[in-house]
Amino acid sequence: MEPEGIAEGQASSMVQSAASKLSQMGERTKQLGIIQNPERQKRVILVIVCTALLLDNMLYMVIVPIIPDYLEGLQKAADQAQAALPHTNSTNSTIHKVEKGNFDVQIGVLFASKAILQLLVNPISGTFIDRVGYDIPLFIGLNVMFLSTLIFAFADNYATLFLARSMQGLGSAFADTSGIALIADRYTEETERSKALGIALAFISFGSLVAPPFGGILYEFAGKRVPFLILACICLADGVLCLTVLKPFSNKERENMPVGTPMYKLMIDPYIAVVAGALTICNIPLAFLEPTIANWMEENMHSTQWEIGMTWFPAFFPHVLGVYLTVKLAAKYPHLQWFYGAIGMVFIGASSCTVPACKNFGQLMIPLCGICFGIAFVDTALLPTLGFLVDVRHVSVYGSVYAIADISYCVAYALGPVAAGKIVHDLGFVQLNLGMGLANVLYAPALLLLKNVSQMRPSFSERNMLLEDGPTGLYDTIKMEQREKKRKGLCTTIDENGIETFAQRSFSEEESSGGEYA
Repeated sequence: MEPEGIAEGQASSMVQSAASKLSQMGERTKQLGIIQNPERQKRVILVIVCTALLLDNMLYMVIVPIIPDYLEGLQKAADQAQAALPHTNSTNSTIHKVEKGNFDVQIGVLFASKAILQLLVNPISGTFIDRVGYDIPLFIGLNVMFLSTLIFAFADNYATLFLARSMQGLGSAFADTSGIALIADRYTEETERSKALGIALAFISFGSLVAPPFGGILYEFAGKRVPFLILACICLADGVLCLTVLKPFSNKERENMPVGTPMYKLMIDPYIAVVAGALTICNIPLAFLEPTIANWMEENMHSTQWEIGMTWFPAFFPHVLGVYLTVKLAAKYPHLQWFYGAIGMVFIGASSCTVPACKNFGQLMIPLCGICFGIAFVDTALLPTLGFLVDVRHVSVYGSVYAIADISYCVAYALGPVAAGKIVHDLGFVQLNLGMGLANVLYAPALLLLKNVSQMRPSFSERNMLLEDGPTGLYDTIKMEQREKKRKGLCTTIDENGIETFAQRSFSEEESSGGEYA
């Protein structure tokens, strides 16, 4: 019996040690959640969102040096296999020649499929984000991006690559929109919001510009799968961090989440429409030059593949400089956000017009850097403005408004790979650049409509007119009572069933929407 007692004692001690280790792990998990410290939590959330945006844009651009060469290799293998077959008839060879002639079209459709699906899904994802909050859509988007990256790694035909590219668009519609909206929701003070969104834009730029050399080098020396597997591992780590920190499936805050303004009502807001138009037009030069500039450089500059691969990389530095300058200027002169956007559009227009005049690689760097510098000004000035407009004119729920911003980008990047080549073929590369430059310069004065946005306040806004729900005497009385309770740390809300609820708040809507614009 003694050995049995010793064994039981050892087993119980092992159980106790295992339980203590589990409890220590639980404590560490709670510490990692950083629930106790909102400032540290905001920083970790910013890291999660920036990593998601970096991954999305790296996956968007990493295929540029990989997929055309890979598909060409598949086509050559198909040619050899077909040549090896006996009794090849003329019909089959004719079909194959047609397919070979459509190779560029297939590449363009593959590249554009991501933006097209993202464009179609964004209205749904924006409404979904407004209903369930920001954390679940972000987690869903990261999971879909992880799956699409794995499919890219193991795809061995055009149909599978097309599926992976389209899945990336689906994941981006959820991850990008919810990530930017989450930043706007957590960083309520305008200076902090501009800085956080500026950091996110810098990661977007870095991902887009570093991905082609990253993918090209790894593809050359390690094969097609390696760059995609590396991105999949980073995406998996970011998803685990999101699950640990944000706890998307145990968050109780969404139960008290206000109902956001429907997307169609946001779209008819003239101020939001002006911002969305600016975001589309300022990104058209980048979206249209990416698929066309390589052929133009080969024909007119006789550029090497190394120069073509490094075309956009130097533009990362002026883009970051533009983000930094806009954030600093917005902190000092917040009422001039519209002016920074207009300056950016003029920069883009002038730089786009000078691209065809360049005679060598060194000269070409100057207008391309100017385009990215101007885009940084426009994006960094106008993305926080969208959040501010929602704060003062609508309900402070940001899913739909940043879905509109994402739609604006997707319009440019969906048209680029499909339409740019045809425009160059029919009209010429010079006319394409002059048209894009002129469009940016002519649109810049439209941003004057945003001149008085900084003077808006929720109580003097057009929110009620836009929502077709005019204020009444009872409405004003309730709002005054709410403000008094907010000063004491309580927020009163009326849910859809007409039941009055109280929630602890650390700031008021008026305080969060005013910020540095006061």
